Amino acid sequence: MDIHDDKTVMRARDFWASLLLILVSVFFIWRTFDIPLLAGTQGGVKGVEWFNSAAIVPLGVFVALLILSVALLARSIREGGAALALDKVGLGWNPAEALRFCTLIVIFLFYIVALVPRVDFIIASGLLITALIYGYHSGRPKRMLLATLAMTVSGLAALILHFPQSEWNAHDDDWIALGVWLALTIWSLWNGRGDPVARVTPVIAIGAPLVLICAMAFAFRQNVPNRSGLLFSKIEYHYYVTLAPMWRQ
Repeated sequence: MDIHDDKTVMRARDFWASLLLILVSVFFIWRTFDIPLLAGTQGGVKGVEWFNSAAIVPLGVFVALLILSVALLARSIREGGAALALDKVGLGWNPAEALRFCTLIVIFLFYIVALVPRVDFIIASGLLITALIYGYHSGRPKRMLLATLAMTVSGLAALILHFPQSEWNAHDDDWIALGVWLALTIWSLWNGRGDPVARVTPVIAIGAPLVLICAMAFAFRQNVPNRSGLLFSKIEYHYYVTLAPMWRQ
C-alpha cells in the first residue's frame, strides 16, 4: 500500500471518528441546556445573568468540539475517506493503531477518573498536554508507552493515596504528579533538542490550563475542579487577598 492509500485509509477512519464525536457533542450540548443559561425568574427569584451561568464553559467546550468534528468530517469527505469508509474498507486494524488507541484510552481514563477530581487542575492538565504532544506528535510507540506510563503512575498514586472524596484536598498526590510532569518535560526537551514542538510544549502545557481555570474561576465565576489544589489554591488566595484589594483602591 502506497502513501496515498495510507492517507485515504486514515481519512476513512477520520470519517467514523468524526461521526462519533459529532454525536457526543450534540448529546452534551443538549444536556447542557438543562442548566439555566438566560436570566429568568423561578418562584419570584431572579436567576443569574447569562455570563455567570454554569452552562457557559461546557457549552463553549462542546460547541468547539462540534465545530472541529464537522471540519474533520468535511475533510474526510473531501479527500475520499468517506467513500472508502462506506465501502467497508476503512475499518482495518494493525498493531500500531491498537497501541495508539489503547494508550489514549488509558491516558484519558486516568486523567478524568483519577487526576481531575484529586490533583490540581493546572498540574493534571499540564501533564496531560505534555504526554499527548510528546507521545503522539511523532507517532513513535516508545514515546506513547512512556507518556502512558507517566499518566498511569500519577493516576494510580492519586487513586491509592486519596481514593475517598473526603481526602481530595490533600497535596501529596499533587507533588507526585508535578514531579512526573517535570521529569517528562525535561526528558522531552532533552530528546527533542532542535525540535520547535518540544520547545513550545511547556508553554502550551502551562499556559492553556492556567488561562482556562483563571477564566472559569475569576471571569465567569464558575466552579472549578479541585479548588484546593496545590497551585490554584495559591492563585486564588493571592487574587482575592493581594490583587482584588489593589484594584478596588
